[in-house]
Amino acid sequence: MDKIAKTISLIKYGITSENVHYQLSPDDLHKSTLEKGMGKEASSGALAVNTGEFTGRSPMDRFIVKDEITDEKVWWGNVNIPFEPAAFDALYDKVINYLNEKEIYVRDSYACADEDYKLNIRVINEYPWSNMFASNMFLRPTEKELVNFDPEWTVVNAPGFMADAEVDGTRQHNFAILNFTRKIALIGGTGYTGEIKKGIFSALNFILPVYKNTLPMHCSSNVGKDGDTAIFFGLSGTGKTTLSADPNRKLIGDDEHGWTKENTIFNFEGGCYAKVINLSAENEPEIFGAIKKGALLENVVMNSEGVVDFEDISITQNTRVSYPIDHIENIQVPSIGKNPKNIFFLTADAFGVLPPISKLTPSQAAYHFISGYTAKVAGTEAGVVEPTPNFSACFGAPFMPLHPTEYAEMLSKKMKDAGVNVWLVNTGWTGGPYGIGTRMKLKYTRAMITAALNGDLGLYSYDKYHIHSVFGVAQPRECPGVPTEVLSPRTTWDDDQKYYTTAFKLANAFRENFKKFESYANEEIRRGGPQRYGF
Repeated sequence: MDKIAKTISLIKYGITSENVHYQLSPDDLHKSTLEKGMGKEASSGALAVNTGEFTGRSPMDRFIVKDEITDEKVWWGNVNIPFEPAAFDALYDKVINYLNEKEIYVRDSYACADEDYKLNIRVINEYPWSNMFASNMFLRPTEKELVNFDPEWTVVNAPGFMADAEVDGTRQHNFAILNFTRKIALIGGTGYTGEIKKGIFSALNFILPVYKNTLPMHCSSNVGKDGDTAIFFGLSGTGKTTLSADPNRKLIGDDEHGWTKENTIFNFEGGCYAKVINLSAENEPEIFGAIKKGALLENVVMNSEGVVDFEDISITQNTRVSYPIDHIENIQVPSIGKNPKNIFFLTADAFGVLPPISKLTPSQAAYHFISGYTAKVAGTEAGVVEPTPNFSACFGAPFMPLHPTEYAEMLSKKMKDAGVNVWLVNTGWTGGPYGIGTRMKLKYTRAMITAALNGDLGLYSYDKYHIHSVFGVAQPRECPGVPTEVLSPRTTWDDDQKYYTTAFKLANAFRENFKKFESYANEEIRRGGPQRYGF
């Protein structure tokens, strides 16, 4: 079968290759990957590939071109590393010359489910499976929309191209560079598909607040039967994907959203990119069921029959699957919600001192949003022998081009305008730190979130809430379906002095982390942190 179903001119990009496949179906891309020996079919029907040297993002090799648009707006540093415009132009030309010798796969798609915020994207890939990832993860235009499709941003993705760091201005042979003047995300030297998605996410994290008065968020969201939207922020391992997949609520999206001035929440994406480490049908049936024909598995280990061993991490702990969102049954169509009523900040506190759920004031919410706290536990990394605080500003620092306080102030204003409740939820340890205490039971966390969503935790009052003596947050005294003693972290410990010593240790880590934001943060945000310093 002739794979070139449609034709397209790429001359404006400098691409003269005639070996171009435009808008191939996922089935054709699946087949092409198998024919080229670049992947295998799993027993579920999904396509499985190995991304090569890189099985995750490479934050130190992510750059933004420093020019008139970005110079004074971007928060430059080790998250947003500057790149010279002339160096970008030279490297771009080298990548295009490389691609002109290759078979190329091109896809037109868009980001942002809300029509008023839609961003048209053209993705140019060296590999067919990378193009399949783009088909899964970005929103898919109709045939009618493709007729006069005008891409605003372009992703150029050449995993096989290796940069010469000394000549090209990169750190090493791989790179992911955003150019806001030319509206190009240039990616090379890495096959990890997450760089494609995060490139556009990072661009939107600049475009939406600067030009559209819209807050971009690294979060999942769902909507209830009455149209009330809930938002879940959280770093890896805190339960963001698991807790937003609620059988009683429709999923809007699992990773990236915008909050508009009209108070609507929209998904950036047309798919999900989920971790599959230790995946099981029992614990995460929605994700397990989505792994079928049309899904793309990355860096998993399979037996000779194509059965995936989800516990095998011999390639990487960051095993992944991408699939179109309609592989999940209980979804909101289109991926838009209104009336945001509850925001949940999820943290896996391995110190075991934060309440399992607490209500935040607007200033506390802004402070905790900037902090983006969770903890690494002993044994997860070499040299980690006790819990270690892990802070990632706005729960997504690697993708935030602006200063974190700009996003926090937007969030704070939107919360007040919409009358949103904000909750800090500890999905981590209780009864002591990691190694002594136990992980919070998922059924208790689900019960607390359900109670918050249903309004069962009530308005703040002294009778209903206790103010935490170190962190100043309001913890409910009662919650349906949860033992009363679980709600107070101190009462779950058998040693008060050890509890407070550990709590002050974590509070000091919060303060130390916040020092880098203090000169930028307004007084209200500064008041949102831990209030006590010691006995």
